[in-house]
Amino acid sequence: MELRMFLQRHALGDVIPWAVQTDAAERYDLTIGEAEETILQLGLMPARYQRNRQTITVGMQLRLFRSRVVVIGSGGLGGYIIEELARLGVGHLVVVDPDIFEEHNLNRQILSSPAHLGAPKVAVAAARVREINPAVTITPIQDAFSATNGRKMLEGADAVVDGLDSITTRLELVELCREMAIPVVHGAIGGWYGQVATQLPGEDISPYIFGRWAEPKGVETRLGNPSFTPAVVASLQVAETCKVLLGEGESLRQRMLFVNLLDMEFEEVRIEPPLAAVGE
Repeated sequence: MELRMFLQRHALGDVIPWAVQTDAAERYDLTIGEAEETILQLGLMPARYQRNRQTITVGMQLRLFRSRVVVIGSGGLGGYIIEELARLGVGHLVVVDPDIFEEHNLNRQILSSPAHLGAPKVAVAAARVREINPAVTITPIQDAFSATNGRKMLEGADAVVDGLDSITTRLELVELCREMAIPVVHGAIGGWYGQVATQLPGEDISPYIFGRWAEPKGVETRLGNPSFTPAVVASLQVAETCKVLLGEGESLRQRMLFVNLLDMEFEEVRIEPPLAAVGE
């Protein structure tokens, strides 16, 4: 009760400044996240999210804060996804990646820098999230996702985001998410091009996202990846993830969005017939 009165007394209208949030956490022996949840429960908005309000209500912001999202891969796509989800206010991020930063990552991976060469990608991601939004809980897992160990990684997830670069592993991820009835937002990039799709529980996009490709890697091995392609596709994935978590808008279910930045064309392809899980 005392905490609620403190917050209401120091609110600027219906907004709580960052200094008040941190002061409340210190005064009442709370984490920044616990203080943030209390603020949102009171119908108030932490000041850092005030520009969200015309799009995301206080109730929606609370729902995002209480969400758990697993990001598989923290490189080209994953780095932007992690950055944007943290700034959006998703309360718990699980980040999975076995790799360290190398020089060839510097052209496009937002979390990379010369100072981070040789550092584990998930450790850098965790430090970045704590820097930009200390209210967010981040669980870094320096391991490669596989069908064998993936179930434990995905436990409790409200959504999963694909930031992988291996077709084989992507298909394993999609299959496991289908088995566990967890929404997954797929994204892939190569050169000027990208694709995005969303698989909701009861659906299966695996036959459609890569067709009959036998290559272990995607077209990025031949086309490369400039800095802007992962930024665009990752942002589309984060928008899809936000909609899935909030139950808002129309997701890319049963359709694939193809991105052609060279000709600045976006093409939507319907996936027919409607996707149903095997055996249903």
